[in-house]
Amino acid sequence: MLVQPTVGYYSDRCTSRFGRRRPFIASGAVLVAVAGLLIGYAADLGKLAGDKLDEAVKVRAIWFFALGFWILDVANNTLQGPCRAFLADLAAGDARKTRTANAFFSFFMAVGNVLGYAAGSYTNLHEMFPFTMTKACDVYCANLKSCFFLSIVLLLLLTVVSLCYVKDKQWSPEEKEDSDVKIPFFGEIFGAFKVMERPMWMLIIVTALNWIAWFPFLLFDTDWMGREVYGGDSGGTEITKKLYNQGVHVGALGLMLNAIVLGFMSLGVEWISRKMGGAKRLWGVVNFVLAACLAMMVLVTKLAIDHRRTAGEFAGPTAGIRAGALTLFALLGIPLAVTFSIPFALASIISSSSGAGQGLSLGVLNLAIVIPQMVVSLGSGPFDSWFGGGNLPGFVVGAIAAAISGVVALTVLP
Repeated sequence: MLVQPTVGYYSDRCTSRFGRRRPFIASGAVLVAVAGLLIGYAADLGKLAGDKLDEAVKVRAIWFFALGFWILDVANNTLQGPCRAFLADLAAGDARKTRTANAFFSFFMAVGNVLGYAAGSYTNLHEMFPFTMTKACDVYCANLKSCFFLSIVLLLLLTVVSLCYVKDKQWSPEEKEDSDVKIPFFGEIFGAFKVMERPMWMLIIVTALNWIAWFPFLLFDTDWMGREVYGGDSGGTEITKKLYNQGVHVGALGLMLNAIVLGFMSLGVEWISRKMGGAKRLWGVVNFVLAACLAMMVLVTKLAIDHRRTAGEFAGPTAGIRAGALTLFALLGIPLAVTFSIPFALASIISSSSGAGQGLSLGVLNLAIVIPQMVVSLGSGPFDSWFGGGNLPGFVVGAIAAAISGVVALTVLP
């Protein structure tokens, strides 16, 4: 919640000879590499710190793993905010270029997802890096470590090529009178909210509603497949654990399909938005698609439950139910492509027209993404328990939020 606005604020004012955005992008890439090494080597570092190989719970390895994820979260925000702001800088206020740039940003996110799923599914990946297998790290751990090695090499290589090829002009602040008073960072944040124009407020409202809809799916997608569709239980008997794991594996396939559709849809976002008469219309319509898909997940769950009542508790879903669930995963790639591109493009366009800093504006928009995620994370457990547990209450709330965001997008966005 704090990292991206902070990075955006300081990148807007960076006077480095390497440019405003490139120092932050380079720093973020290095932090991602450090985080990947910490996560990949968590078991080995835990052993060096005193974990015993015969211990069921390796506390020190868990600490290194958690530290790596914390750094990864900070690094991703350090990297993504300046990257999107850099795209807006390069577009130089051109609305069409801004939308196209963010659509390609979404496309390459999808490419990364597909490559990640492909690498993770290859069980012999560790053979490329024989040194990854150690006494503390078995074949599964070595495969994970190898995935991180590949991602780190690709990230650093592409970052170096991009930052060397794409020029970022050194920024010089305008001359100010001696009487001008420097406003501290948090004063700038609150000041940005005070002077924010109506279009930006409407964009924040639609984005917040949109992420209230998205987060239950992003948080519980594979769990829904394992628990509701397959009738499994991660903490149950051997049979229910097996069913749950089967569902999670099928859910991972669904996420692969989702990423593929996300990639293709990202390439068509700009063309489709022009044909539909504007980006806000496209965003509004796909929010209704999101609402329909979340509602259909409730229907698929009911069909799976009814099937288990007749075929047996441990029967698993029929081929039709499984295909329906995978179809929903794939269809959700359509609104996800728009969610990953249009809001950021609109924020850049609005900030360009108002003269606001790109980094700070995108950081403020990020608050409309993070705060709903925090609300859903904190409230989903108690809320689900009120309605008998499971993931369906979150999906129902998400469907309602998506429908409202669609209406607001179509009626009030500029």
